[in-house]
Amino acid sequence: MSDFLLELRSEEIPARMQAAARADLEKLFRKEMEAAGVAVGEVTVWSTPRRLALIARGLPAATAAVSEEVKGPRVGAPPQALEGFLRKTGLTEDQLTERDGVLFAVTEKPGRATADVLAEAIPAIIRAFPWPKSQRWGAASISTESLRWVRPLSAIVALFDGQVVECEVGGIKAGRLTKGHRFHSSGEISIDGVDDYAAKLRAAHVIVDHVERQDAIRTKASEAAAVAGLKLVEDEGLVIENAGLTEWPVPLLGRFDEQFLEVPPEVIQLTARTNQKYFVCEDAAGKLANAFVCTANIAAADGGAAIVAGNRKVLAARLSDARFFWQQDRKTALSDQAKKLERITFHEKLGTVADKVERVAKLARWLCEQGVVQADPAEAELAARLCKADLVTEMVGEFPELQGLMGGYYARAEGLGDAVSDAIRDHYKPVGQGDDVPTAPVTVAVALADKLDTIRSFFAIDEKPTGSKDPFALRRAALGIIQIVTTNGLRFGVGDGEVLSFFADRLKVQQREAGVRHDLIDAVFALGGEDDLVRLLARVHALQAFVGTEDGANLLAGYKRAANILKKENWGEAGNGARVPRDGEEDPFAMVDDPDIAHAMRERIAVQKDLSYTPEPAEKALIDALDQAGPAAAQAVVAEDFAAAMAALATLRAPIDAFFDQVTVNDADTAKRTNRLSLLARFRDAVHGVADFSRIEG
Repeated sequence: MSDFLLELRSEEIPARMQAAARADLEKLFRKEMEAAGVAVGEVTVWSTPRRLALIARGLPAATAAVSEEVKGPRVGAPPQALEGFLRKTGLTEDQLTERDGVLFAVTEKPGRATADVLAEAIPAIIRAFPWPKSQRWGAASISTESLRWVRPLSAIVALFDGQVVECEVGGIKAGRLTKGHRFHSSGEISIDGVDDYAAKLRAAHVIVDHVERQDAIRTKASEAAAVAGLKLVEDEGLVIENAGLTEWPVPLLGRFDEQFLEVPPEVIQLTARTNQKYFVCEDAAGKLANAFVCTANIAAADGGAAIVAGNRKVLAARLSDARFFWQQDRKTALSDQAKKLERITFHEKLGTVADKVERVAKLARWLCEQGVVQADPAEAELAARLCKADLVTEMVGEFPELQGLMGGYYARAEGLGDAVSDAIRDHYKPVGQGDDVPTAPVTVAVALADKLDTIRSFFAIDEKPTGSKDPFALRRAALGIIQIVTTNGLRFGVGDGEVLSFFADRLKVQQREAGVRHDLIDAVFALGGEDDLVRLLARVHALQAFVGTEDGANLLAGYKRAANILKKENWGEAGNGARVPRDGEEDPFAMVDDPDIAHAMRERIAVQKDLSYTPEPAEKALIDALDQAGPAAAQAVVAEDFAAAMAALATLRAPIDAFFDQVTVNDADTAKRTNRLSLLARFRDAVHGVADFSRIEG
C-alpha cells in the first residue's frame, strides 16, 4: 500500500473560504478515485493561507482488473442482429460467450497503475474546484478556457509513494518542490513524501495543520493576557479566522488609551474584531480592559514591539471614530431620532418604520392594559416608541449589528430608566436558537408586540412564507413569540385562521427538539378554538405522558376501533342520538363549572336512559364508566388539569376492552344496534373532549 501527497500552493486564500475548500478537496478526490476503482481509506486535509494539502494513506499500487459483460442477441437470432452486436463490441463471433441461449460479449479490462489514475485526477480536481469566487491570471487569462483558481495558483506538489505524479494543469507541472514562510524562509524545499511534508514545512516556519494553529492561538493569546493580569474574552470564530490568516501565528498583547473605555464595551469589541481581527481582554472584575491581542504572522526580532505599535495606531483610529459616533449620537434625544424613521420605508404596503413603531406601541400598551403582560402600560408604550430610534444613529449606521443594543445605551444615558432602556436593548430577542428569552415585563411587552405586529402585518398583505423562502423572517418571529409566551406563561390568543395554522407549524418545529411528537400537537389543535399556546402545550405534554403508558396505548387502540365502526356505519360526530336530559332527570354534567361547556357536552353525548332492553353486563359497565369519566374529564379540562383529564379517560380502558370482547355492536335488534352505536359515539366524544385521537399515530 502507498501514500499520496497533494499540495496546491497559491496566493492568499481568504480565511472564510478555507473550511469549505478543505471539504471540497476531499470530496473531489474521493469522487475521482471511486470512479476509477481506487479504494480510499484515511484522508487528511490541511489548509494555510497559501496552500491546500491532502494526504491519503494506504492506497493500492494499482486498480484491480475488471470484467465487463454486454448482453447480446439470442442464439439463432437474425444475422443482422448478430452483425450489429459484433460491430458494437469489436469482437468476432468465436469470442462471444453463450449462457442460457443468450450471447454475451465478455472483456477483461486490466488494472491501471494508481499513479496514472492520479495523473488524470489532479487536473480534473483543480479544474472542477467550486470556489465561491475565482479568477484568471497571466497572459492565458485572455481565454475563457484558462485555469481559474481563488488566487493565482503557483505550484503543485504531487507525490505517490515518494515519486512525482507526472501531470500538468494550466501550464503548471506537478513536482516535489514547495516554499515555506513568506518572510522566515527563502528558496524552495524538496519534499520526499508524506512523512516529511509537515516537518519540513515546520522547519520553514509553516504550521500546515490548521487545527494546530488554532490551538496555538487559543493557548498563546490566553497566556499573553494572563501575563498582563487579564483574561482573554473567548471568541472561537476569531480563533479560526486568525488561523486562516497566518502560517506561523504569534499572538501579541497591546494596549490602547483608557479614554476609549467611555465607549460601550460591545462597540470596542466589535471594532477590534470586525476591522482588525483582534481579541479583547477583561480585568479581574470582568470589565473590558484597555488591552487587545493581535496575531502576527512572524516571530519578530524585537519581540513584536513594532507590530504592536503599528496595530495600536490602527486601532486607535478606529476607536476614535467610534467615540465620535458615541458622542455625536448622544447630542440628539431618542425621541428626536425616532422622528427620522418617517423617512425609512418598512414595506411599500405597510408604510414607514415610523408607522410600524406606532402599531407596536399601541399593541405593547394593549398587552399591558389587558393583563397579558404585568408591566406598566406607559413604560411599555414609551419603550416601543423609541425601540427603533437607534436605526438612524451614526453608530448603528457604522455597525448594524448593534441595533437595539445602542438604543439601550442611549436611553440609559438620557436617564429613561432601566426598564425602558432594557426593553429597547432587548426587544429583538430572542433572535435565534440559544439566544436569551426576555423575562423583564416591559421588555416582554415590547418584544412580543414587535414580533406579533410583524407576523400580523405581513399576513394581512399576503406576504407569507412559501417553501424555503421567508424574506421577512416570519418563521423566526413566530419561534420568538412561542419562546416568549411559553417562558413567561403568557395567556392570550395568538391569532386565528392562517396565523394560528402558521403558529402550529412553528410549534411543531420548536417542540420537536424538546422531544414532543408533532401528531400530538395536531391532536390538540384539531379540537379547534385553541389559540392559547400555554394551555395547548400543557394539554400536549399531558397527552404525551398518557399515550406513553399501557392504559394510553390500549385506549388509543380502543378509540380507533370505535371510530372505524362509527365511520363504517356513517355514524357522525356528536349529535346522533344525543339529547338534553328532561326535567327531573339527573344531569351528569352539573359538576362542570362552565355553563357553555356543560350545555355543549349535554348536546354532544347521548345519555343511555329508558332503554327498551336490558343491557349486557359489559355494555352497562361502559355506560356507567362514561357517566363518571365524561363529566370528570370535562371538568378537568375546564380547570386546565389535563393530567386529571387523562386519568379520567384511563378509567375507560378496561370497560371499552370488555365491551368489544363481549358485546355485539351490529346486533340484529335495531334498538340494541342503535344504542350501542350511540354508546361508542359517547366514548369517542368523551375522548374528543380532551384531544382528537384520530390524529394520533400508532
